[in-house]
Amino acid sequence: MSRTDDDWTGPVRARLSARLERNVDHPLGLALSGGGDSIALLHVAAGWARANGRRLLALTVDHGLSPDSAAWTAFAEQAARDAGADWRGLTWRGLKPAAGLPAAARRARHALIAAAAREAGARIVLFAHTADDIAEAGLMRAGGSTLGRLRDWAPSPAWPEGRGLMLLRPMLDAGRAEVRDWLTGRGASWIDDPANEDPKYARSRARASLLPVGGGGAHRETTRDGAPRPDDGCAAVRSSPLPTGEGWFQLPRDIDAQALAAALVCVGGGDRPPRGDRLFGLLARLRSGEAFTATLCGARIEPGAAGVLLTREPGELNRRPPPPLPLSPGVEAVWDGRWAITADEPGWSVVPAGGRRTALSDADRAALKALPPAARGGWPVLIRNGGGAPVLAQTAARTRSLIEQRLALALDRMTHERDLGAVIHGATPPNPLFSSRHQ
Repeated sequence: MSRTDDDWTGPVRARLSARLERNVDHPLGLALSGGGDSIALLHVAAGWARANGRRLLALTVDHGLSPDSAAWTAFAEQAARDAGADWRGLTWRGLKPAAGLPAAARRARHALIAAAAREAGARIVLFAHTADDIAEAGLMRAGGSTLGRLRDWAPSPAWPEGRGLMLLRPMLDAGRAEVRDWLTGRGASWIDDPANEDPKYARSRARASLLPVGGGGAHRETTRDGAPRPDDGCAAVRSSPLPTGEGWFQLPRDIDAQALAAALVCVGGGDRPPRGDRLFGLLARLRSGEAFTATLCGARIEPGAAGVLLTREPGELNRRPPPPLPLSPGVEAVWDGRWAITADEPGWSVVPAGGRRTALSDADRAALKALPPAARGGWPVLIRNGGGAPVLAQTAARTRSLIEQRLALALDRMTHERDLGAVIHGATPPNPLFSSRHQ
């Protein structure tokens, strides 16, 4: 069967070409479960990679939830190697929760794939979600699920494992039925996981209640008036620069809801977005012009005359102080989800500055004084494992804030693979939130 641009594969290859680099050494990741959608994407991506000088790295997670999982993993490995891709198997180890198993498995899968992709030097991982997945997720949200919306280009949800890593979903306009018809026409086989039909899972119930989705964009989610729903709701923020200092943001009061949610998560260092009622309650207070201080997602919100100051909430670090984070020489560690820190010598650990500022040197206290007062207590300092005076992390180790680049990725300020090189490999590129092409 010849490949043409007349079926779903043409738009997929076009999306790959629009986002990805050609003829570079670092691999392109692909999440390969062995199911029909991921096998189809494997075939298309492998062809694109061969034609464009790329190595393809397929990553398969064995969740250990089925007696057949080892056989499924072996099937995925063979499929990847037959397609000319490299392959790596990953295993979800440890106890599995009795409640919330699908969500826990999804989080584990993303974390394992992100860590393996970063270790291999990949900047992008392909995922084979289709139009059917969009429809199923929409139905689940209507039933009360907090499942996020699928975007074709989005940061890895695993944090901090997925820092600097983007997911590309080039098949969101394709329907599952047409993908399987295409595979059948090629004589390809795939795995059908019986769990996908188990009615005890919300995803399976949503799938059973929906008719098969065909190709084309008509099945994308819409707003109540039938208009297409924007991908992320961040257009207003993308169109103007965000004033920022390292480790904090100054935002406008009329910031978009989705952009505010992303900024809160980034500044707070976590990975869970705010609940809708709390987010929209906060937005209403911002719009009213009220002066207040609030905390959400670990971030401190202080509206003022110059805008809305967003910093890490130091009170949370004081109430539930994290244990000191030991640093191994030459190994980047992520502290509080916000700072990447690499020490060159042994014997250092990272702690928050709150409660230790008076023990800092005069120079370090002067550096902290230059920050907004609310930001100072959440700053990282280093302590000697055997005792001694603390020092600001920036003066004793290679330290960089992660929140600016994380928000830039969330707001689509970095739209191509070539934009990601400095981010994932640890350098500090010019802040894309101030890029002149966005002003």
